[in-house]
Amino acid sequence: MKRSLSFTNLMLVAGLVFLYVPMLILVIYSFNESRLVTVWAGFSGKWYLELFRDDQLMAAVWTSLQIAFWTSSMAVVLGTMSAYIMTRFSRFRGKTLFNSLITAPLVMPDVIIGLSLLLLFVFMAQSIGWPQDRGMLTIWIAHVTFCTAYVTVVVSSRLREVDVSIEEAAMDLGATPLKTFFLITIPTIAPALAAGWLLSFTLSLDDLVIASFVSGPGSTTLPMVVFSSVRLGVTPKINALATLIILVVSLAAFIAWWLARRADLQQREAEALKGMDEL
Repeated sequence: MKRSLSFTNLMLVAGLVFLYVPMLILVIYSFNESRLVTVWAGFSGKWYLELFRDDQLMAAVWTSLQIAFWTSSMAVVLGTMSAYIMTRFSRFRGKTLFNSLITAPLVMPDVIIGLSLLLLFVFMAQSIGWPQDRGMLTIWIAHVTFCTAYVTVVVSSRLREVDVSIEEAAMDLGATPLKTFFLITIPTIAPALAAGWLLSFTLSLDDLVIASFVSGPGSTTLPMVVFSSVRLGVTPKINALATLIILVVSLAAFIAWWLARRADLQQREAEALKGMDEL
């Protein structure tokens, strides 16, 4: 037992080192004095100043954040609707086809999705004159297309665990199906909605291949700028940007953990008080 436990701890430490040591090295090299990423020439914070002075890079960050926010918001709406249909309507004509179409982006290569959407936008522009130019709107539509599939999987797995009798009891007491959905179902699946939103936000912010197909001259996202700078030579500005992203993500994860822990403690206290009252 001790051997297996020590081996497990060793594998855990090795996995954490493999995951987080590269991030630590990246953070350290973001304070590098040298212009070369791999050559340490002393400690300096000038690249953070250079980062905020780079208008092209900051514009790409702002564009990516806008697209990611609106993508995740729309993906949650469409994914929740799709998940509700898949879980609550057991039989309807074309259900298998509907499920296949919804989950197809999960297994389809990004190159295929990007190329097919590019051809669609070109065909629509030639047929109906819209969209005239590819930009943030076309990137948003493309990102919603594949992010909806991920939200559908997350939300549908949660909806299958929800006790349907609670919804039926609410409707028996006079609540309409729409009111039951917003007052009973939505609060119950709120953690899954938050998880789907964060997952969609991350996928949209990280996408390079699909955005490269459907973007235009005035809509360059952050991954596209980083990829183009890699071919021309990366400066520690990219390390500084990555460090700030890691900092923001770490703070968000810590706040989410703290709120979840606080809610768990409050629930335990409420259950303890309820037990004392029953005694």
